[in-house]
Amino acid sequence: MRLRALLDTEAMGLRLLGGEDELDRPVRGVMTTDLRDPSRYLSGGELVLTGLAWRRDDTDSEPFVRILANAGVAGLAAGEAELGAVPDDLVEACLRHRLPLFAVDETVAFATITEHVVRQVSGERAGDLAAVVDRHRRLMTSGPAGGGPDVVLDLLTSDLDLHAWVLSPTGRQIAGAGEPLPPQVGAELAGRHLAATRTGRPGPHRAEVDGTAYSLFPVRDTARSTLPAPSRDVRETVLSDWLLAVAADAGEWPAARLDLLQGVTQLIAVERDRRDAARSVRRRLAQEVLELVQAGAPPAEIAARLRVAAPVLLPGLGTAPHWQVVVARVEWAADGTHLSGGRAAQALLEEILVDPAVTGPDSVDRIAVAHTDDEAIALVPLTALAPRGSDGADAPEEADAPEPRDAALHADALLSAVRAPLAAGLADDGRLTLGVSAAVHSAEGLRGALEEARHARRVAAARPGPVCAAGHHELASHVLLLPFVPDDVRRAFTARLLDPLRDYDRRHRAELIETLEAFLDCDGSWTRCAARLHLHVNTLRYRVGRIEQLTGRDLSRLEDKLDFFLALRMS
Repeated sequence: MRLRALLDTEAMGLRLLGGEDELDRPVRGVMTTDLRDPSRYLSGGELVLTGLAWRRDDTDSEPFVRILANAGVAGLAAGEAELGAVPDDLVEACLRHRLPLFAVDETVAFATITEHVVRQVSGERAGDLAAVVDRHRRLMTSGPAGGGPDVVLDLLTSDLDLHAWVLSPTGRQIAGAGEPLPPQVGAELAGRHLAATRTGRPGPHRAEVDGTAYSLFPVRDTARSTLPAPSRDVRETVLSDWLLAVAADAGEWPAARLDLLQGVTQLIAVERDRRDAARSVRRRLAQEVLELVQAGAPPAEIAARLRVAAPVLLPGLGTAPHWQVVVARVEWAADGTHLSGGRAAQALLEEILVDPAVTGPDSVDRIAVAHTDDEAIALVPLTALAPRGSDGADAPEEADAPEPRDAALHADALLSAVRAPLAAGLADDGRLTLGVSAAVHSAEGLRGALEEARHARRVAAARPGPVCAAGHHELASHVLLLPFVPDDVRRAFTARLLDPLRDYDRRHRAELIETLEAFLDCDGSWTRCAARLHLHVNTLRYRVGRIEQLTGRDLSRLEDKLDFFLALRMS
């Protein structure tokens, strides 16, 4: 496809501002960006679409255009929706670098241009496969004829004999053709993709799982890439991008087929943009409710806002649900770069809180997540099962609904299935910490639930590991206190009590530490402890006496038992 062909299509809404002599340049693809330096994602021959959010003053155009020209892009198309007319400094910079420049009418969406270019380029490069891309484009459009990404992947199977799946960063299947991808395989592929992305290598990435070769294509979040961001740090999007996993080795493919698959990922990105747009209402509702909660608004005002939110989050629900609050934070090791973790945490929470048994891009329609610069906060409704009469009919409204214990979220369970892939994306310089509140029954409890979730997250942050979580139930025990004891105090305390026992065990293999743990776990019961350790009671009494002799403590005293208990937990 030549640049000149874009001007021949009125629906594109393009107006040439400069570079008429360069219109015979071939177009190999299309990229939407507002990064100041998008060179990482350019391979040459692209039509670059930009909303100009990167431009702060007239000195920004020259370096931006120079980067594009050095990367060998075919042309630049600037939208007029943000700033109106394309600035003169951008026109002049493009003339200096002989880069063709188009203005995009504010009534034309970048997605329209993207779909047109993908269709034309794929048609010219893949010949008889052009009809496939055209069918994909039509199926991705809204309305009764739309089929979503599942139908697109079905067409890849039927027309190209390729089996493919769209996966989230945690490995959850969003769309697929034919047999579902086993969850453990999806998680493994997501982890491999995140690890490869963190190295900065461009996709597709090759991975082999259980003897099957897969090619992993990134599906860029185009809505995120258009945000004004002076940094092009991969960490800002690595935890939110989807991926397309194809059961084939793309290293053996001709260029035409690679280009076609890249075009399909762009079509899937359009579906992602649609999903994010639909989610914006729930995000706004969560933001409004949480702002009221944090501002100390009267419970009646918060309750009124919840009554508005509940039908959106839980369509068809007749009664107000219980609510839980989940707080998450993504933090990166300090290296002089400011990285806002709020958006990444928001995307992760929206993914983590999805029912793992549900697939598809619209499976998060009951989750509302707001974010600040540092953290994300989820307002999660819990449906209590309505009691039913003996005839199966709904019980009268005055009957008390049961507590939603089975529906409640548990911190460890939330992260159990996603810990491995997320750890790969966080690598050695990132952390995800998460806190979960107890369920509350009304607006009056939301402020306390928010503080409870934040406190639980701080407990999780004091633990080692890249992915940690804590729940409300841990705030009522010694676990609440131990993480906040300074490291030097912890070491001194445990050394004073346990080092004599460890030294004795090394020299005599007496298993005093194991005996102490079992004795405390059995609440000081001689018979139960002896049975657990398969010892005679007299042998157990000898070991406990030796522990007391070495440490100067008395295990019949509550204070000494408590000190040993805490020392073991802190060791």
